[in-house]
Amino acid sequence: MDKGREQYLKYDLYRYFYDEEDSPDISLIKKIKIILLTQAIWTLIVYRAGFWCVRNRERYGGLPKLALPFLTILQKFAEVATGMEVPFTARIGRGLYIGHFGQVILSTRTVMGEFCNISQGVTIGQAGRGGEQHTPVIGNRVYIAPGAKIFGKLNIGNNVAIGANAVVTKDLPDNAVAVGIPAKIIHYGSSRDFIVFDEKRMGLRDSDAAG
Repeated sequence: MDKGREQYLKYDLYRYFYDEEDSPDISLIKKIKIILLTQAIWTLIVYRAGFWCVRNRERYGGLPKLALPFLTILQKFAEVATGMEVPFTARIGRGLYIGHFGQVILSTRTVMGEFCNISQGVTIGQAGRGGEQHTPVIGNRVYIAPGAKIFGKLNIGNNVAIGANAVVTKDLPDNAVAVGIPAKIIHYGSSRDFIVFDEKRMGLRDSDAAG
């Protein structure tokens, strides 16, 4: 997940620019308009910049350390404006797509793979008592529907789809589709129909696209 993190924002943006297979090309003006009018993109820009500074403050010295206080203030403004809390310490792979405005809360210890979708009202949080606080580890191409909650020491596999308002408290294997409170697996149809974008335009190899 760490390779090429400086380019991860590009993949995030492409999820919004080219959000279906064989998407038509769009102009620079259209891209700027999407960035300015999409609240989730504001959050992702601040998160990616902040994560880079946290990760490289010892390696590059002054610049990240000087930028972090400013980015932290900017992050708080973004949280108020968007209702999305994505901490700089969260480890999130490339191509994250947050579908709608509002109420997205991620733990400071969140670990999430590549090309995931998060909908409004989603919480990914810690659970446990005392010093035994744990946060989920989420795989690649995971679709998390509106209102879903994921807590505790558990692993979400690749290509998993989590239904609306589901509460996940146990591991979910690859390709599982889970719904309900608590979430239960109803089949193994995967998240493929929920996570669609122009993979060719992103220059993904077949192995990358497979998740």
